[in-house]
Amino acid sequence: MEGESGGANRDSRDDVAAASSSGQKTIIQIPSYQDVLQNTQAKSASAATPLFKPSSSFSEAFSFVKGSEFYKPPPTPDVSISAFVTPPMQSGPLDTSSTSAPAMPQSSAVQSAQYRNAILVSNRQKGNPLLKYIRNVRWNFAEIVCDYLLGQSTCALYLSLRYHLLHPDYLYYRIRELQKNYKLRIILCHVDVEDVVKPLLEVTRTALLHDCTLLCAWSLEECGRYLETIKVYEKKPADLIQGQMDTDYISRHFL
Repeated sequence: MEGESGGANRDSRDDVAAASSSGQKTIIQIPSYQDVLQNTQAKSASAATPLFKPSSSFSEAFSFVKGSEFYKPPPTPDVSISAFVTPPMQSGPLDTSSTSAPAMPQSSAVQSAQYRNAILVSNRQKGNPLLKYIRNVRWNFAEIVCDYLLGQSTCALYLSLRYHLLHPDYLYYRIRELQKNYKLRIILCHVDVEDVVKPLLEVTRTALLHDCTLLCAWSLEECGRYLETIKVYEKKPADLIQGQMDTDYISRHFL
């Protein structure tokens, strides 16, 4: 055994010596960085390839259902039913007498007439018990600056003296919001406190300085009657509220 191994070693040394004596060179090829990167990318792409490729559309994914025995084609739409749902277009001129198009301007005109004959109440007054006492005139909620719109150029601001004692600047800011948009600006003051001298003096001073008419009421029912009367007499002449005078000489010159 030892002789055989020693002989093999001698043979390998002899081969190396023979190769060196003959001038042959052993070349070891080292791959470049680009080759290694390309091989790595190719391996990662092959590994990342999914086993299941989803379909691009719903019909393509379930196309096999049509070939099964459970598939039934959808029924065709009924022409008679579709005719009632979507009437066909008319080729001739439209008959304006049978259409309902003129009903829209008529309804808007009726609605505008109703608003014209009604008291417009601001949304700020929702929950005010005063609204229960407006019974003889129609009223509707609307987006307005004032509290009550009684005409084209007449408005009213509702103020409670008890609220004025808690917020003294409230009336001033509300009058400033009105600007110069109304010819007659009424401050409807509800006197609901016992000591009225000081708060009523402040409200009167504010009304005079800002060209407002002050109306004082001692109950909510009286406040509602004021609003109804102003709305009813919106387009009436001033002669209806003037005092009547007798035509005789004594009444005209001495009374």
